[in-house]
Amino acid sequence: MPTVAIVGRPNVGKSALFNRLAGRKISIVHDQPGVTRDRIAAPCTITGHPCTLIDTGGIGATLDDGFGEQVAMEADIAMETADLILFLVDAQEGLTPVDQALAQKLRKAKPHVLLVLNKVDHDKHEAAFSEFTQLGFEDTIFVSAEHGRNFSELIDMMDETLEPLATEDAEIMEVVEQVGIKLAIIGRPNAGKSSLINKILKDERTIVSSIAGTTRDAVDLPYSFNGENFTLIDTAGLRPRGKRDNSVEVFSAIRSEKAIRRSDLCILVIDLAAGVTAQDRKIAQLILEEKKPCLVVLNKFDLYHPGADYKERVAEAEDHVKRELFFLSYAPFVACSAKTGDSTDHVLKKAIAIKNSAQEIPGTGKLNRILQAAMLKNAPPTDSKTKRVKLYYATAAVNEKYTVIPVPTIVLFVNDKHLMRDSYLAYLTNQFREAHPAPGIPVIFSTRSRKRREWEPPKKKNKGH
Repeated sequence: MPTVAIVGRPNVGKSALFNRLAGRKISIVHDQPGVTRDRIAAPCTITGHPCTLIDTGGIGATLDDGFGEQVAMEADIAMETADLILFLVDAQEGLTPVDQALAQKLRKAKPHVLLVLNKVDHDKHEAAFSEFTQLGFEDTIFVSAEHGRNFSELIDMMDETLEPLATEDAEIMEVVEQVGIKLAIIGRPNAGKSSLINKILKDERTIVSSIAGTTRDAVDLPYSFNGENFTLIDTAGLRPRGKRDNSVEVFSAIRSEKAIRRSDLCILVIDLAAGVTAQDRKIAQLILEEKKPCLVVLNKFDLYHPGADYKERVAEAEDHVKRELFFLSYAPFVACSAKTGDSTDHVLKKAIAIKNSAQEIPGTGKLNRILQAAMLKNAPPTDSKTKRVKLYYATAAVNEKYTVIPVPTIVLFVNDKHLMRDSYLAYLTNQFREAHPAPGIPVIFSTRSRKRREWEPPKKKNKGH
């Protein structure tokens, strides 16, 4: 659904507006500035077109506990991800330097901005309308969030922006739901990819041959399982570049690589009887570089130490994969046999489990608690000048809007991103996974430098000095 962010300086009535649009009391309403600190999201119940509301913390707050900077960053993030911004000001208090500083930033924002003059409880308060015209926003409306005054007009103005967005989202999401989870079945030649697809579909839909390279093109195959729609993408086996001996193989490899990029989940099929090879590791590296969710399928398990105890075979196979594909540690695995059909249904069951766990993206508060605890447990290393990275704030953002399996990017706002070492990011990754397990989903960090006073309003000059 389209997203509507409510932004403004502290104590202008953002939470009251949020609660009225949401149709229930969610945000805390208090006359003390700075009560709202985290982004709070809820569906809007009174607009003609569905949307998600985001109530941000007050901008420009100077709080004793140091939350002011984090609140400002959270509002900044909301503005970057919203489809419509409701810029709320206090008509009774009048125009302030913080309003002007925020307006200057909002005029450069990509989403449409609707200036909302709040606390217009009586006709006499409407006189403030002319004062706020200097902010330069074309669409302006006065309301009373506390009493609901002029709310029908506000809803109409919101729907004008939301209607084309809602129509577009509905059409795209309908297609996304029909296509379902896009599974790219990838691996080196003759790993058993086509046999696995045929066994899952219970149909001879793809050509199975002992000759490596039989599958030349990426083929989309729709399928439904346990109430979930899937699109299985059968790809050509990826050979090492030096062994692609004709143009057909080269183009087949290109199409396979594109299939990885457009998939929701990569199914890496490995011939367990032959073991993990150098080419398997290269394909796994490609999945990692594309930051894709992944499930490793250990095929031909029936040929893997067939005389040994079942549990011992599974444990040994797990150790082998973890050792050889250590850099793809986030990917769970399924041991099966495409030839006999043993455990092949576990592939789609595990894919559904990965999709479901991916929906539980940690909220802002939980995310910051996890990372702060990790940094207290093991402080970041210092550089040659005894400086160390300091985390101001973190948030999770999903870059792909229409996706079945969201992969969030965890944005770290720090004092200097150059102080963040890869080894320490690896440590934070492990700590995050321990606190928030999401099998199959990669952990992606993006570090950004941020100045402490970047959001402070301009100081007034003292006359006579």
